Amino acid sequence: MSAPFLEDTIAAVATASGRGAVALVRISGPDAAAVLLRLAPALREGPPARTQKLVRLVHPETGETLDRGLATYFPAPASYTGEDTVELATHGGVLTPQLVLDAALAAGARAAEAGEFTRRAYLNGRLDLLQAEAVADLIDGRSRALHRAAVHQMERGLSRRVEVLREALVGAQALLVYGIDFPEEDEPPVPPARIRAAADEVARRIDGLLATAPEGELLREGALTVLAGRPNSGKSSLFNALLGTERAIVTEIPGTTRDALEATVTLEGYPFRVVDTAGLRETNDVVEGIGIEVARRYLAAAQVVLFCVEAGRPLDSDELGFLRDLPPGGTVLVRTKADRASDASDAPPPGHETLQSVRVAAPTGEGVPALRDTLLRIAFGGILGEPGEAPLVTRERQARALRKARGEVAMFLDAWEAAVPPEFAATHLQAAAAALEELLGAIGTEDVLDQVFSRFCVGK
Repeated sequence: MSAPFLEDTIAAVATASGRGAVALVRISGPDAAAVLLRLAPALREGPPARTQKLVRLVHPETGETLDRGLATYFPAPASYTGEDTVELATHGGVLTPQLVLDAALAAGARAAEAGEFTRRAYLNGRLDLLQAEAVADLIDGRSRALHRAAVHQMERGLSRRVEVLREALVGAQALLVYGIDFPEEDEPPVPPARIRAAADEVARRIDGLLATAPEGELLREGALTVLAGRPNSGKSSLFNALLGTERAIVTEIPGTTRDALEATVTLEGYPFRVVDTAGLRETNDVVEGIGIEVARRYLAAAQVVLFCVEAGRPLDSDELGFLRDLPPGGTVLVRTKADRASDASDAPPPGHETLQSVRVAAPTGEGVPALRDTLLRIAFGGILGEPGEAPLVTRERQARALRKARGEVAMFLDAWEAAVPPEFAATHLQAAAAALEELLGAIGTEDVLDQVFSRFCVGK
């Protein structure tokens, strides 16, 4: 989408379609007030600023009354988009807001594209790109933890941290200028150790932000948690216990679960995608075999694996072989049916002494709180306990820009150590600063903007 689109006026229904008390039709652009006057001709003297007015809304071509609603006019630049903006609160439902939108289009507006209102807010300097992404997270987020991170990002928490890093890079470049301007001096005005220390500090701070990226990105999608084990090992009962509801069929017949069953659960405000899979065993049953193959695909992508083995018995050779293929840091040995057996044989198997282990009895809830705590530590241990205002990297785009900046700082430090002339070494600091500017959206390409805003809903 090219810049000239800012010269026209857009309109969209900004609320979800369906039965409801109120719907919102949003109009933004240089002709927003003129469009409103064609829809509400009773406002002959022009719409008052930031004051709701009850008006009769009509079609501009036929004069047909469409609704009576509240019209609010926000003159530029004090609006969400930074442009003249009109918001029409109509009666809800499917038909009425659509008729009002059709009338706005007949009055000179055009239909907005996905994310176009927020994109205009960004292009008009009302939001930076990190704030725009936070808007999307507020809309799409399903966990309290992501909501907290998005609110802080909307308040420019992450943006301010990135700006401080960029200023530190500019400061390091300023220190280099002294050496460039006075090359004939035996002792440079700024000691080389001070320049290196400044670059080291920037690198350390970037590393601190990047450390939040794995957990931050999981806040948006949920940590994939896969229950695995042989048939009748208690996976489905544990699945139901984690969800707090009966979603999986539980019987004493091995192989009841033939396909993967997935559900989303929030633990202490953090999102998890919990998957109950088919029991792993050799089988000639075609349908069960397909379910086992699906289970293996889920396991390959899992952040956490709950490997279920009945309490009170040692692991057999097949289970030990399967356990060897699982990542130790993300695997929990869950001793199920703990109410039926003692813990005499529950010691970790040889070679897996450091494997985390939890005893549970799903029907009674025994051990389930401890298992939930373990899940939280594995999936979100890097950000657990962080205050709500701590900045988090929540998207791959953000992490990619930070990695690029970190790489340029590393190359500067290598060049500085190798006594490369300051004017050449400084180019890496400039590139690092540019990567941070791209992160904020101070510089950006149409491809990046299209990628960010295409995921928005129409009307936002």
